[in-house]
Amino acid sequence: MTEENRLDEAERAALARRAAKLFSGRVDFLLSAPQLKFLPDPTVPEIAFCGRSNVGKSSLLNALTGRKAIARASVTPGRTQELNFFEVGEPTLFRLVDMPGYGFAKAPVKVVDKWKALVNTYLRGRQVLHRTLVLVDSRHGLKDVDREMMKMLDAAAVGYRLVLTKTDKIKASDLERVAEQTVEEARKHPAAFPELHLTSAEKGMGIEQLRAAVLRDAGV
Repeated sequence: MTEENRLDEAERAALARRAAKLFSGRVDFLLSAPQLKFLPDPTVPEIAFCGRSNVGKSSLLNALTGRKAIARASVTPGRTQELNFFEVGEPTLFRLVDMPGYGFAKAPVKVVDKWKALVNTYLRGRQVLHRTLVLVDSRHGLKDVDREMMKMLDAAAVGYRLVLTKTDKIKASDLERVAEQTVEEARKHPAAFPELHLTSAEKGMGIEQLRAAVLRDAGV
């Protein structure tokens, strides 16, 4: 039984209200780290977001925090290969980490190698990293690059949640099929959570539940 299932209805409602209140407060961009030496001091829990390029990561971060452009710093030209940190709460209770998108079809080898080195070292060495959210476009399902990321997280022993994005862009029958396939595949990965999050940043679907999950993972 998952942690979500163990919570009764009243507890889930209370957690959702607390999450909504927290994210409606202070959420500020902190810094971009192109190299590990630029990482902020590991003083609070961190929840990282990763996914293929164009998976809708910035839109989901905006929806999660109730902002229109909180994640715009992460899409500024020149920052696509950096770890972007956002602080939540006053004082800061935890951080959201926007990881650089993966799946570079035309990227130079050196760019891909730099990405792998930065991300892999961060995942393996960041003690305050409590959870990673792996975003998957529901219209396409898991791709080989997603599976590579999942294997990287398995090897780093970093627990992660799978999050389907853009669920409003797909027929209900197709979404059900993709969701079933994703859950089935997640069972083969030791660091993957068994529950799957279905979200739509545009329609707000699943955002409340994801906020609550982030709070639980951050331990606040």
